[in-house]
Amino acid sequence: MESLREKVAFVGVGYTPQGRIAGRSAISFHVEAIKNAIDDAGLNVEDIDGLLVQPEPYDPMHYDGLVHPWSIAQYMGLNLRFCASQTTMGATAGGMVLHAAAAVIYGMADYVVCSYGEAPLGGRLSSTESYYGGSEGVFGTYGFFGASAGYATAAQKAISEGWTSPDTWSDIAVNQRQWANLNPRAMMYQKTMTREDYFNSRLVTAPFRLFDICQVSDSGRAFIITTAERAKNLRHRPVYVMGLGQGHPSTAIMQSNYMTGPTGAKISGQKALEMAGLKLKDIDACEIYDCYTYTVELTLQDYGFYESGGGKAFFANGRTAPGGAFPVNTSGGLLSEVYQMGFTPLTEAIVQLQGNAGERQLGEKTNTKEPEIIMVSNNGGILQTHSTVIVRR
Repeated sequence: MESLREKVAFVGVGYTPQGRIAGRSAISFHVEAIKNAIDDAGLNVEDIDGLLVQPEPYDPMHYDGLVHPWSIAQYMGLNLRFCASQTTMGATAGGMVLHAAAAVIYGMADYVVCSYGEAPLGGRLSSTESYYGGSEGVFGTYGFFGASAGYATAAQKAISEGWTSPDTWSDIAVNQRQWANLNPRAMMYQKTMTREDYFNSRLVTAPFRLFDICQVSDSGRAFIITTAERAKNLRHRPVYVMGLGQGHPSTAIMQSNYMTGPTGAKISGQKALEMAGLKLKDIDACEIYDCYTYTVELTLQDYGFYESGGGKAFFANGRTAPGGAFPVNTSGGLLSEVYQMGFTPLTEAIVQLQGNAGERQLGEKTNTKEPEIIMVSNNGGILQTHSTVIVRR
């Protein structure tokens, strides 16, 4: 595969309000996030000629329940040379980077914006119920509802093998909440958490407590990619793509052999490091897809940061929290900032390397090392898809 190292860069990030926001559709969040990303990069709407969209599975305020790139283009007055809708669930944002990079390198577009938006808190039943098995058929008969049941199955197997437990997950949850407490955008910004709070939270799907599980959020997020040469002349310090990788075992969790690893993170991480010409020791921080606390532990294990069972020591004593030696999920992540699929970890890496993260900025403000290189994971389905992006400033 041709190396993309340092050929393309991220140049803008767009945020929207996030939380429970009445009267909004998913497409409205896409449009707002894209507009804000364009403004952030110092570009004009007329500059955008590429668009990649990850649709929410269901948006009841759109005519066929999906958000299409041409619909967004119409709303925004975009004149596109390159567009597509794509999804590998939570792994999509990282996968989009490859396609956006190819488009700008080979002249199919000059500036590609990638976006996601969803509005699941408007009083409707989440579509994930049907996607992950729902209440009908054999799954419902045995009490298997939603993604939490699938990830809980994987986590329970890991516990049965004796190498993890809620003791490790409590450290992950508490460390990430401390980052969220430095992030005014985070849904948990003013809500602190202790280990006692974690263990006192209700059991949702054994072995997961409430604080093991990501949030549900109305919001949108977008980022813009262009060539490294064009990026030099824009508003922010460019954030360069160093390496990309994917790994998709795909098998349904009930028949899988990767519940306790290796997941697709292993080959995905290896390929990204190979393209980047880097070793794990070169990574300064990680933004890890954290739909569940166990996912963070398993992904970093599969990347090779520690052996099976090493997560307990890795996350202990605030090592991944503000002031720790190895920051992880510095926005608060899906657990404590906002659920925006893989856009949450990827955009946080961009903002950190731009130096625009405010009070949570890595470096002197948080008593951490100023980062040069950040590794980003995306995970989709129930450990079924995975993408990795390595970026540098």
